Amino acid sequence: MTTSWVTEFSRFLWFGGIAALFGLLIGQVLAVLLLYTLAYLGWYFYNLRRMDHWLRKGKKYAPPAASGLWGELFNEIYYLQQRSRKRSKRLVKLLNRFRETTGAMPDGIIILKEQGEIEWWNDSAQALLNLKYPSDVGQRMSNLIRHPSFIAYVNGKSDEPDVTIASPLNDQIKLNIRIIPYGKDQSLVMIRDVTVVQQVEQMRRDFVANISHELRTPLTVMSGFIESLQEEIRDDPQVERALQLMGQQTRRMQQLTEDLMLLSSLENSKNTSRRQVVNVANMLASLKEEAEVLSGERGHTILLEADAEVALRGDPKELDSIFSNLVINAVNYTPKGGAIRIRWYADENGAHFEVHDTGVGIAGHHIPRLTERFYRVDVGRSRATGGSGLGLAIVKHAMQQHRGTLQIDSEVGRGSTFICNFPPDLVVYKKDKDLDETG
Repeated sequence: MTTSWVTEFSRFLWFGGIAALFGLLIGQVLAVLLLYTLAYLGWYFYNLRRMDHWLRKGKKYAPPAASGLWGELFNEIYYLQQRSRKRSKRLVKLLNRFRETTGAMPDGIIILKEQGEIEWWNDSAQALLNLKYPSDVGQRMSNLIRHPSFIAYVNGKSDEPDVTIASPLNDQIKLNIRIIPYGKDQSLVMIRDVTVVQQVEQMRRDFVANISHELRTPLTVMSGFIESLQEEIRDDPQVERALQLMGQQTRRMQQLTEDLMLLSSLENSKNTSRRQVVNVANMLASLKEEAEVLSGERGHTILLEADAEVALRGDPKELDSIFSNLVINAVNYTPKGGAIRIRWYADENGAHFEVHDTGVGIAGHHIPRLTERFYRVDVGRSRATGGSGLGLAIVKHAMQQHRGTLQIDSEVGRGSTFICNFPPDLVVYKKDKDLDETG
């Protein structure tokens, strides 16, 4: 294109020179140059008019025939138009494919603009939230869904990656909503109907609670009969050994039943735990004595550092489950002669219960699954120590009841550290307020 401009300018000067010579011959140089300039401008305006007319007709028409610079301009514009048309077709195909794909998805999808306004949604989102076009375009989701949990989630007051709420159309329908940032300050909202999933989960919880309750009575009866037989039969070592094993397994089943009932109670709880000011230091002192008895001949060194001025507002039974499960695990999984350190303290981030042991440690890939029900790192060792596989699941759910978190740090061969973090608003300093205490 640069060469064309040079050529065009050279042509303008060449013909201008001829016009000047002609003007000299007739003695009218200025008049001839003026006529030449007007003619050249007329040619340019003529081609501009042709270009305007061609562009107004549309991209489908071939460019006007022209030579020199104007011909190249027409051809270059036509080439850009064709390339733009191809690009637009590809974009339209991609957009149609995207709409077809998202339209076929059972999950609802909503695209939010920079300020959180609704820009687009698929058919599933329209059905789940009863969105209406075009009135809901540009609306904020928080204006359409007024559920408190969703408002807290949108405002960043929830640490969870998603939120499950009742549908604004039907309280019996449960929707799981997740907002994923992408692009430049945009967000993708994923909406899933989890009603059936929650119903199945509730059925599972009810089944576990019912079966645990039903097992409790027969196990108690069996345990009583076994104890009676053990007292009466002492002259037959083989029978006595069999009764001893039966008693051990019955007690193990009873403990498993109790753990299942506690876990079921925690899962079905609606954060209505009775709140009392619990003297955690006293509770841990008693727990330390129990751990020393459990340690027995293994000779563990058990250290307790508890700030007696720090109490906690919570449910005493649930807190005892949290502390005892973690301490008992430390005793069970720490080799003979190992050390266990128990700490209770508070800072600006809340109160913290910490158990550190010099046990066998846990590989990193196991840690995310430790709080799952019945998950075991070492099945043989867990059964040997009498573990049910429910202890950390109970800790997790009890911590959720207290709006706390469980932090696990471990390394194979170097021991483990379990830290329970309680929010600041549950911490009570005894020096600040004299309250009734439990623990």
